[in-house]
Amino acid sequence: MKRGQLYFVGYANGIFLVALATAMLIPAIIDATNNARESMTFAISATISGGVGGLLVIALRGTGNMLFGRHTGFLLTVSAWITLSFFGSLPLLLSSLGLSLADAVFETVSGLTTTGATVLTGLDTMGSGLLLWRSLLQWIGGVGIVVMAIAMLPMMRVGGMQLFQMESSDVSGKLFARVSELARVTGAVYVGLTLACAVGLMFAGMDLFDAVNHAMATLATGGFSTKDASVGYYDSVAIEAVIIVFMVAGALPLVAYANFFMRGRRAILEDEQIVTFLKVLATAILLTFYWNVSQGMEPVLALRASAFNVTSILTDTGFATTDFSTWGSFAVGLFFVLFFIGGCAGSTAGAIKMFRWQILFSGARAHLKTTLSPNRVVVLNYRGQSVDPDTLGAVRNFLFVYLVTFIALSLLVMVTGLDFLSATSSIAQAMANAGPGLGPVVGPGTNFESIPTAAKWIIALAMILGRLEVATVYVLLLPDFWKS
Repeated sequence: MKRGQLYFVGYANGIFLVALATAMLIPAIIDATNNARESMTFAISATISGGVGGLLVIALRGTGNMLFGRHTGFLLTVSAWITLSFFGSLPLLLSSLGLSLADAVFETVSGLTTTGATVLTGLDTMGSGLLLWRSLLQWIGGVGIVVMAIAMLPMMRVGGMQLFQMESSDVSGKLFARVSELARVTGAVYVGLTLACAVGLMFAGMDLFDAVNHAMATLATGGFSTKDASVGYYDSVAIEAVIIVFMVAGALPLVAYANFFMRGRRAILEDEQIVTFLKVLATAILLTFYWNVSQGMEPVLALRASAFNVTSILTDTGFATTDFSTWGSFAVGLFFVLFFIGGCAGSTAGAIKMFRWQILFSGARAHLKTTLSPNRVVVLNYRGQSVDPDTLGAVRNFLFVYLVTFIALSLLVMVTGLDFLSATSSIAQAMANAGPGLGPVVGPGTNFESIPTAAKWIIALAMILGRLEVATVYVLLLPDFWKS
């Protein structure tokens, strides 16, 4: 790692901090208009964040190596998420809520990684500024996730993401040759979908403030609500239907929408990842529906509850309309599996991602064929591209590292005193950035406020590891990474 690269990373983090400080001014203004005491909290937080960021920009301007390579990409990605997590926690830490550092960082990491797990209660009466800040964290995190997924991870060849190397510059042939153009298009799609969701929620019966907050959390597949009871507070079929549509929209690749406008619905129907995701979603909803009906739930209610909560878990959003961890062993087991599946690459959803499961299944099928006929040559294809052995190996290695990390962190959380289901589901949801865990301690009927402080730090780490595709963080631990 060269000094110029470190300077560039510091300079870029300075820019991110200035942007974060600017975002803090929005809830500051909202609270100021309501004469809320938290307005000064946001102003102080913005001053600190903007001051540190500004100093980094001024001190390091022109000193860094502007050649953006893989080493720089790894360090910038990890350092940006950690830096923004700590500075983003300032409004919560300095607020009248009286949060500890662990709670403030947990909530902020949960927001920026679009996880949606919370340690806060009393959301129904909380100040507008703090509620808006939580939603902004998720919305900002969603933007960062999409840029990382379609521009940086393919370049860094993390977990098979090199399959999408050309997607960031390819809509039909070779459009969107520049990342800046891609960011402009996907940004426009992201903003447009957020506005459409907010309008839909207002028509469904939400007030403006709640609609904007839930729209930001929905498109980011984040799950922070303005109510302790989450979306269940509203008990509205119309609101749930709107959120279902946009949770699915948030779990699809944003580039696919650009494809749709240029090539029509064929662009969606020909995308194997999208089609498989929708099939898995429909299957999971039907299985949960039949299970709930078999357990005595009224069919209409079973369909409504199953559709919303299954969609929320598979898209890694984290909203809930009821405590689904009380639905019985099959539902709990299915939801636990859904934690590991996730949405599509290039979306705001988390977990292992649909394309990796497709490649793994194709690889397993090819292995069985060659076992039967050793001289047979089987070529793996994904979305019209040949999947080379290196890519297949990268996906398999990603899954191995992901599962080993899940097991290790689950054991660590158990050491803090949590039971098996609470510990494993906490880490599973955190690495999937899915929101609530399972069971009476961390399930959708409660939150993470009561768990030990050590467990909160471990779960926050799991959120970052999961959001950054695990290997992105571990690479920084290799001595070779830091050699010039």
